[in-house]
Amino acid sequence: MVPTIRSAITPTAEEVLSRAEAAGVEFVNLQFTDVMGIVKSVSIPIDIFPDVIQNGQWFDGSSIAGFARIAESDMFLMPDLATFAVIPWEQGRNTTARVICWVHNPNGDLFPGDPRAVLLRQLERLAKIGYRYNTGPELEFFLFRKDNGSVRPLPHDQAGYFDLTTDLAAEVRKDMIQALKAFGIKVEAGHHEVAIGQHEIDFEYSDALTTADQAVTVKYTLKAIAQQHGLLATFMPKPIEGVNGSGMHTHQSLAFLESGDNAFVDTSDDYGLSKLARHFIAGQLAHARGMAAVIAPLVNSYRRLVPGFEAPVYVSWARQNRSALIRVPAIRAGRTAATRIELRCPDPAANPYLAYAVMLAAGIDGIERELPLPEPIEENLYHFTEEDLRRRNVATLPATLGEAMAELERDEVVREALGEHVFEKLLEAQKQEWDSFRRHVSTWELERYLEIY
Repeated sequence: MVPTIRSAITPTAEEVLSRAEAAGVEFVNLQFTDVMGIVKSVSIPIDIFPDVIQNGQWFDGSSIAGFARIAESDMFLMPDLATFAVIPWEQGRNTTARVICWVHNPNGDLFPGDPRAVLLRQLERLAKIGYRYNTGPELEFFLFRKDNGSVRPLPHDQAGYFDLTTDLAAEVRKDMIQALKAFGIKVEAGHHEVAIGQHEIDFEYSDALTTADQAVTVKYTLKAIAQQHGLLATFMPKPIEGVNGSGMHTHQSLAFLESGDNAFVDTSDDYGLSKLARHFIAGQLAHARGMAAVIAPLVNSYRRLVPGFEAPVYVSWARQNRSALIRVPAIRAGRTAATRIELRCPDPAANPYLAYAVMLAAGIDGIERELPLPEPIEENLYHFTEEDLRRRNVATLPATLGEAMAELERDEVVREALGEHVFEKLLEAQKQEWDSFRRHVSTWELERYLEIY
């Protein structure tokens, strides 16, 4: 089932075991994620790995957030051998590899609460109509140092976008890139981002299952390398007030399964977009508010999604306008295969499997219903008045997690894409966070109100 939606060929068990022996692997981490995208893992000795490849590894699913109840706890992991890699910082003594796994129910069916299985359902749905979903996420992050219990940007880091800094950050990024290359991730660029202490490392555009796996790998790899340098790497969407937050802008396109050609291309169109691409964009615009709680899943996510810091707030599309939700990046002359769209509202706290699943479901809905695409808006939307927005029929994204959860509950397409299990568990986790946030009395409130009232 996986080869139709993945561009690479999965190695055989014999090939993987041979690689493990050559690298001196002694342990294998069987990896998966919970509903919120937190990496979970169980370690096994290499000598039982052949049996696990064949028969799986049992574990207690009731102990994983958003998985199963006590009465239905037994599950097993089946390794996806395409993801096998030696962990670069765990070579030498007790050399350890990792492999990402599918989560199964005892009867052998894929567990519907496994975020990876949620994405697979949408990818297989797309494959039935003849397409593969390709993505390229841009994960932004901050590097902090710990100072007497608090965290601060690195010393001497006053850099801006693409600046070449001479402080620790430039060397840390190089170490991060080397670690990612050891995982088989083809890094295309690493650079300083707009805010002080903010960085970005981009990797190769590929099929959605591969890039979702890689996005998860990137996050824990960068955290591990930062820790080796005595630093903290965080993918929190908005860790510093008054500066840009971190996004996970995601480039997307569909390819024909048979030929591999880009299905978004039409050179006769003003924007170079096929009818398929236009319907796909229309679908994502139509469900932007409904999928916000999935692609911007935290209370803090909505600190980033405010005007003035390059994060998109307005549900619109354009070519060069970075205040739009969806952008059509320019391509070099003649390179039509690179035609793609960029959704700018996801942030790196999102579970990439769930994010891609709902993004794809929204696009498919636009294709199936042949939704018309509104006119692009190339003006700076941050300068629009409320009257301008109403006149141009421009909606805004939810302003809070509470508002986003309400939109998620109303959106049948997004809800169906998640499946009832994940929908309920995700909403349950977010409601707990939202209720905790609503009860909290912040320092801002004390400073603003305590003495006045």
